[in-house]
Amino acid sequence: MTKKEKPADQKGQPRRIANKRARFDYHILEVVECGLALLGTEAKSLRAGNASLEGAYATIRGGQAYLVGCNIATYSHAAGDLQHDPLRDRKLLLHRRQLHELQSLLDQKGRTLVPLAIYFKNGWAKCEIGAAVGKKDYDKRRAIQDRQQRREIDRQIRRPRRGEG
Repeated sequence: MTKKEKPADQKGQPRRIANKRARFDYHILEVVECGLALLGTEAKSLRAGNASLEGAYATIRGGQAYLVGCNIATYSHAAGDLQHDPLRDRKLLLHRRQLHELQSLLDQKGRTLVPLAIYFKNGWAKCEIGAAVGKKDYDKRRAIQDRQQRREIDRQIRRPRRGEG
């Protein structure tokens, strides 16, 4: 493994679990990296890549931020009584100033907190959350159209021209 390659766990799975739908369904206004309070079996399962951010969101309750709806699968090598609840709310670790900034963004109409990715950084579990506004259907169609146009342009550039070469 060279220095430029991203590290992967033993199964070849990437350690970064991304929410692929988030950038398609939302306009991301601001991105914040925060810590994630996990149990031991949750951390082991997350390192194995057994998590899903589908349908997950973040919320602020009682001055604390929580990740809701994130599914971290049970750890297969742990005993039954040591297992965690896969869908429990997980506390997000933020500075008080960051919490106030996010709360002020959420107070505006139509804003929500969306988890973008979960990963490990220097051995610590991190969650990337974004303050977002939902896209309309025509925004999504426009994004698909732009992507198709970019692909067509790339194809035209790669195609050898007749009479050359």
